[in-house]
Amino acid sequence: MASVRRVLSAVAVNSVFLLLLAGLTVQEGEQKLHVGSLNQPGAAQKLRRKAAPLQQWQARIPAQNVPVQQVQRVQQQQQQLPVQGQLRQQVPQGQQAQVQRVQAYNAVPQQNIQQNAAMQPQIPNQPLQPNVPVQQNLAANPPNVLAPLNNAGQQNAPLGQVQSINQQGNPLDLAGGGVGGFAGGLGDGGEDFRDQGQLDLQPLPGKVADIIDRNKKLVQKVQNVKNEGRLPEVPKIPPRARNDPQMKMKLDGIPPKLAAPAAANQRSGGKGHMRIADNLACREDVQRLCAHNVRTNNFAILDCLQNDRPKDDDLSPDCHHFLWDYKRNLTKDIRFDQAAYEVCKEPLAKLPECSKLETGQGLVISCLMDHKGNISNQQCHQFLVKMTSIVFSDYHLVENFVKDCTGDIQKFQCGRVSSRDEEHIHSQGVVINCLEKNIAGGERMSRPCRMQLFRIAELSADDYHQDRALYFACRDDRERFCEKITAGEGKVLKCLVQHKFEHDMSDDCREKLIIRQRLVSQDYKVNYGLAKKCKEDIKHYHCRVDNMPEGKFAKLSFILLCLENAIQKGRQVSGDCQGEMFDMRRQLMSDFQISPEIVLNCRKEIEDLCSGLQKEGRTIHCLMQNGMDDSKTAQNRLSKTCMIAVQSLVKEADAGFDYRMDVALQDACEPVVQTACKDIKPGDAMILSCLMEHLYTPSMVVECEEKLLELQYFISRDWRLDPRMYRKCAKEAERLCNAGPEWNDTNDNLPPGIVFSCLYRHVYRKDETKLSHACAFEVRRVMHQRAVDVRLNPMLEKACLRDLGEYCSENVEKGEEMHCLQDNFKNLSKQCSERVGNFTQMSSQDLDLDRIFMMSCAPMIKRYCKDIVDKEEDDGALLQCLIDNKNEHEMNKKCAAGIMHMQLIQLKDYRFSFKFKEACKSDVVKYCRNIKNKADLVNCLSEIVRNDTLMENKHKISKDCRGQLRVELLDRGEDVRLDPKLMQECNRDIQQFCDKEQIGDARILECLKRHKKKLSDGCHVKLFNREREELTDNSVDYGFMRDCKPMVKRFCPQSDPKEVLHCLRKNKNNEFMDERCKKAITQRQIEQAEDYRLDVELQKKCKKDVPKFCRDILAESRSTELEGRVIGCLKAKVGKNRLSPQCEDHIKELMREAAIDYRMDPQLAQGCKEEMTSWCSEEMTNPDTGSVEECLKKKFSEKKITSKMCQTQVLRLLQEGKADIHVDPLLHQSCALDIKHYCAGIPAGEGRQMSCLLEALEDRTVHLQRDCEEKLKSRVEMWEYAAKVAPPETFNELMVQMSASPARNYFVGVICGAVFIILCLGVLTGRMTKRVRAEQKNR
Repeated sequence: MASVRRVLSAVAVNSVFLLLLAGLTVQEGEQKLHVGSLNQPGAAQKLRRKAAPLQQWQARIPAQNVPVQQVQRVQQQQQQLPVQGQLRQQVPQGQQAQVQRVQAYNAVPQQNIQQNAAMQPQIPNQPLQPNVPVQQNLAANPPNVLAPLNNAGQQNAPLGQVQSINQQGNPLDLAGGGVGGFAGGLGDGGEDFRDQGQLDLQPLPGKVADIIDRNKKLVQKVQNVKNEGRLPEVPKIPPRARNDPQMKMKLDGIPPKLAAPAAANQRSGGKGHMRIADNLACREDVQRLCAHNVRTNNFAILDCLQNDRPKDDDLSPDCHHFLWDYKRNLTKDIRFDQAAYEVCKEPLAKLPECSKLETGQGLVISCLMDHKGNISNQQCHQFLVKMTSIVFSDYHLVENFVKDCTGDIQKFQCGRVSSRDEEHIHSQGVVINCLEKNIAGGERMSRPCRMQLFRIAELSADDYHQDRALYFACRDDRERFCEKITAGEGKVLKCLVQHKFEHDMSDDCREKLIIRQRLVSQDYKVNYGLAKKCKEDIKHYHCRVDNMPEGKFAKLSFILLCLENAIQKGRQVSGDCQGEMFDMRRQLMSDFQISPEIVLNCRKEIEDLCSGLQKEGRTIHCLMQNGMDDSKTAQNRLSKTCMIAVQSLVKEADAGFDYRMDVALQDACEPVVQTACKDIKPGDAMILSCLMEHLYTPSMVVECEEKLLELQYFISRDWRLDPRMYRKCAKEAERLCNAGPEWNDTNDNLPPGIVFSCLYRHVYRKDETKLSHACAFEVRRVMHQRAVDVRLNPMLEKACLRDLGEYCSENVEKGEEMHCLQDNFKNLSKQCSERVGNFTQMSSQDLDLDRIFMMSCAPMIKRYCKDIVDKEEDDGALLQCLIDNKNEHEMNKKCAAGIMHMQLIQLKDYRFSFKFKEACKSDVVKYCRNIKNKADLVNCLSEIVRNDTLMENKHKISKDCRGQLRVELLDRGEDVRLDPKLMQECNRDIQQFCDKEQIGDARILECLKRHKKKLSDGCHVKLFNREREELTDNSVDYGFMRDCKPMVKRFCPQSDPKEVLHCLRKNKNNEFMDERCKKAITQRQIEQAEDYRLDVELQKKCKKDVPKFCRDILAESRSTELEGRVIGCLKAKVGKNRLSPQCEDHIKELMREAAIDYRMDPQLAQGCKEEMTSWCSEEMTNPDTGSVEECLKKKFSEKKITSKMCQTQVLRLLQEGKADIHVDPLLHQSCALDIKHYCAGIPAGEGRQMSCLLEALEDRTVHLQRDCEEKLKSRVEMWEYAAKVAPPETFNELMVQMSASPARNYFVGVICGAVFIILCLGVLTGRMTKRVRAEQKNR
């Protein structure tokens, strides 16, 4: 019996659908009814011919159950059909369409009625009241008046209105889309009643006759209404309304493929059926998927396209949209509600929430669908099962959505239908998904529809099952990745997002997750966790202001920025909320597709530059990389709008707060974090700072380095993205640099980097604008980290982009761009030169700004400058310390090269040297105003200092500046490159004579000094001036101070640094004197002997003597050495009491030094150069023992020296030795004991001790030391030979010889005696002459 009941219920429901869908089918293929068409010839006959197939169907139904009375009534109704022309007269023009409908329902098969009449139950209905409008009569009875559809499913008529149908419509026209081909698709248990579009019904027992009779009575009631003539007229659109812009927009908004069939039908005068198979949107899909014999049946085609197609063979988007629009109109057809009231009367009585709903809006069946599980009525249950194949079963859930979004669905062609394989075959999830794609892609959408989408997304935020498209796409992935996650509170969705880029994640699920995330980015409430856990914080900090412009404050970006603003201000935000914020930021940085701004504004850049890099933030980093200005092309590859979008994304994600926000950065830098930053708490902002500290170090990996620079490039453009600096400096940035008061303030139009540059300028201020200690520390920290790459300095990069491309695009290592710009400082553009100059000035005060230099010199700083580096502020002392130790043996080459670079850069502008600028800025303004080049400025100031020193005037240059000048000159002496003019003049000479010398440590300068006789004139002059500077102030003589620094500390700790050479000369022969220093002292003595101008002490002591006795020599005005001629001139005056005592003493000291080392006697060295080379080469190996002079004297006595010049110099040596035994070092050494024994009381000088020794030699009672005696005899022979070989040629030479001779007293006595005799003779002669003259007068 149960099976029989199920069969009967199925048959009954099928019968209802046969009749219900008959009325629908008549209208499916029609456009509009022209009333005049019934007046066409043969219209009535055609209508009857259309009923012929129905008569065949009637013949197959048994007749024994049909009452004869009903058959007669039906026959009478058929006889009352109007003939041609009568219908127009009986029925008002606006109601003729309904008449046609009545005609169709009057064509009920008589035989079928007769056979089933006995089975009909009597259903009482209230009779129609006369003179009552149709709407009220319908309200009093179950609604059975079927509001027709138009043929294409374009627009459903409102309740109570009737649209016309074509006169050719047949209520059971099987060939034109009747129920025959559709009914089988409604069967249960796999039954299929389709048979090439024809019905195959067996005799129907039970309630089938009741159903047929009931529908007959409904038809009769419609006929009665027609006869009374009170059907409402079909409203028409007036021509004026058609011209209305809004109406025109609605009419024009129909897509071309959907509008084309309607237009074609209209052109044909309304003739012919409009079938789905004929529609351009679905024609190809129908031909591909549906059998030929069902193509004339709209519902069969609908079933075919929706349920019978293969899973992997989808419909075209246009056909999808057409079918969706078609079914939407079916859903709102009132006839389905009428059927529901008939079939589900009992369940509706139990469900007031469904029975109270307005009919004709698609809500009644939808409500019943929701309660289908609780409906026990088998007939109603079967009815609802059938309805799921036709109408939108969830329409009450999406009613407002469809209403508000119809225009946008039409605009974007988003209508979609689903197959029976899906859980809800009429769910709007696919449609919503299509709209979500468009709204997430940045397309313009009406505000009501956009709000509906957000509302739907918000409703499904709690449980992902409610997002049907997402649920179906991710069912398998949920089991794979989130099996243990319980549904609710968005947990499953969060889990899926975390696994979005897993290899096993399906593409469909990943796509749906991305769409979902896009919606979250536009409405934060779509994320359940964020909306719930941050609700109180959002409310507390006023992050949602409803009266602001639409959409702005619902966006995720605003919520994140608002909450982050509270965090940055030190306000309390719950931990749960911060956790949700972390997840959202991480998602934003992991996938560009969920950021509408990126998708919209960077679409072209992504396609051209970053295709195929969607995974785990790679596309975002690709955009960042291309957003970094290209120094080679001086261009940015991203458009301005794309750059703004990327910058906004970085701020929304607040990647500067926690490096884990950036998935790509975290993956790349995890090895570095685990090693170099392992002591920092995960999530601390210091991790990013730590990574920056290790940039370009051995612990950094290449991929991390690239990702870190890409992120820092954008962080550096907004000072607020460094959380530590913002918290310490927010108030001062607002007070001093016009920064906005809020962290999320986007109204300030300040250029990138301007606020940070302003803060750094105030770090070292001394007035009230100086930054606080905490802020200054953070600013210096950030500046030190960003100085590693010029691209992290926005203002400098912008000014120097072209210069970077021109000078630094090739052969420049990472991080060396600033050094390159500094090396080309003179060639830079004005704007770039200014920026580089400012940065170089700052780095001279704070050496940490040169990260590459500091990393190279870190071990050296620790070794040599530990005390200085511990200071909080660097005033340039650290660099000076490194310069002082630059040539130490342990100094690494890279650090030394960095130091040299710093020194060379400082030469370009004196302001680049902080200590020099601070010490000498007032002196520069006074005496060297127009000079900017540091080398020229040092020359200018040092010249003034030297002149004041020589003239013993009061120094014009301040003490601090003089001290700094010494430092600069000392540094300059270390490397010829630090003296550009000297380098320019001596470049060829260096290549010729010093090519093998290593540069630095004063080696090149010492080499030039050794070859100065061979140098070019220009180089020789520059070298001579350098020697004057060094010998005027010994503290600036780098080579000398390098060799003698320990000895200065040992022997001259209290001496003036400028005069340490004089002090060391006195201790030169000390047994503790270092040989290296001793050689340096000797070298400086040799230099001084060549020109009196190199001997500051001589210039001071002989200041008056030189111009008095040597004016002829001075008149030559040479720019190079005078070859010792002035000193020789002064030597000639020694012992004649003509020189000032202090000058004579100094000259005697020079003579004694020269007697030991011939090199200190430039006249001897030059005059006897060949002789020394020929006969004294062995002795020249020990030039500072006096052996060379002894060799020359010996060769002179042996008559081997024939050169007049050399003979003169040797004779001079002999004469000087006779005058002062100390000038004859070997003789003095041999006779030292005898002098002490026999001449102890005789003072040195003027030949007195020599005369004493000669008298002792002649005295036979005196026994001199053998060596002394031999040396004295040798000297006497030399003097005698000298007198013969070189007699005095002039009176002056005679006088010189006599004065130098030990027997000069004898000569003086003889001369005096001769003079006395002559005088006496003259007196006697004069007496005689006077006597003679007197005698002559007397005569």
